[in-house]
Amino acid sequence: MYQLIKTEGSARRGIFETVHGTVQTPAFMNVGTSAAIKGGISSYDLVDLKCQVELCNTYHLHVRPGDRLIHDMGGLHKFMGWNRPILTDSGGFQVFSLSTLRKIKEEGVYFQSHVDGKRIFMGPEESMRIQSNLASTIAMAFDECIENPSPREYVEKSCARTTRWLIRCKEEMKKCNQRPDTINPHQLLFGINQGGTYDDIRIQHMKDIAELDLDGYAIGGLAVGETAEEMYRIISAVEPCMPKNKPRYLMGVGTPVNIIEAVYRGVDLFDCVMPSRNARHGHMFTWEGIINIANNKYAKDDRPVDMNCTCPTCQRHSRAYIRHLFKANEMLGMRLAVMHNLWFYNTLMEKIREALDLGEFAAFREKYLPILGKRI
Repeated sequence: MYQLIKTEGSARRGIFETVHGTVQTPAFMNVGTSAAIKGGISSYDLVDLKCQVELCNTYHLHVRPGDRLIHDMGGLHKFMGWNRPILTDSGGFQVFSLSTLRKIKEEGVYFQSHVDGKRIFMGPEESMRIQSNLASTIAMAFDECIENPSPREYVEKSCARTTRWLIRCKEEMKKCNQRPDTINPHQLLFGINQGGTYDDIRIQHMKDIAELDLDGYAIGGLAVGETAEEMYRIISAVEPCMPKNKPRYLMGVGTPVNIIEAVYRGVDLFDCVMPSRNARHGHMFTWEGIINIANNKYAKDDRPVDMNCTCPTCQRHSRAYIRHLFKANEMLGMRLAVMHNLWFYNTLMEKIREALDLGEFAAFREKYLPILGKRI
């Protein structure tokens, strides 16, 4: 259940109650694709890093270790030692990203596994059954994520199919939640808005799926080739058609600046591999901009990564030491950098929520937009 407690313009401050705990929104979901954050971060670390929701991937976990195995181990929460909400991506994005290996039909999608080349079929029913076995808090509907730009005729056909698939997802989830061996009979279903960069198709598709009265709604198919300005335009176009009393999720986004701009346009939830992926390459987010810790200028720098940060990394280690770890190819360097970036993102969301609580989000946006995307 989602409760909208305050707005400032289109920006929303809310509380999202789930069977696995309460999420304060806006919130960033930390990406643990294969039931782990890359960079040596455990579920227990995530609690200390202020993570509210972890995101795991249906396709990857289906391939390895297998969703039935995870079900037999008591579900994802027990398997990975995480007792807060988990959102599972449906596998739809993998249809897009593994485009050379797939064939899309009305019944679903035929894949080749990226691990062993084995032939896989996944459709709406299969995706819901896999996610039910994983027992995540939130299951995402199975959709097609198309490339931007794509021909209008193809986008229209793809959206219509995504809607038909969504209806099948809803029907299958109802069955899954009633199965006697279901671990989480309260699993929620989020639908996904598609439509490329065509405002009118996006708006109509959002209206169509809003009628299905789902537990939440996502905007998908962005941050896949279009400009930031096009993405913001689509969010603004779709937002008035999104149910006010349901959480709104912008999939795969993004930079701190992207997040601030999307909150400004009415989005509640975000996920992105950027904080962990960038950290593993030495790119670290700070309240003064982005630094590359591998630069020579940090060789003798005894300051923390960010003077304004209270994360475990900044409390204990210097820029010089973290740079040394990267240069020496020590795994600890990646771990410390990922910890810092995840803390930064989760703290960013805290500060956004605080600004909304105080009615000061406009001032927060004006202050930080020029800073947070800057490379130092």
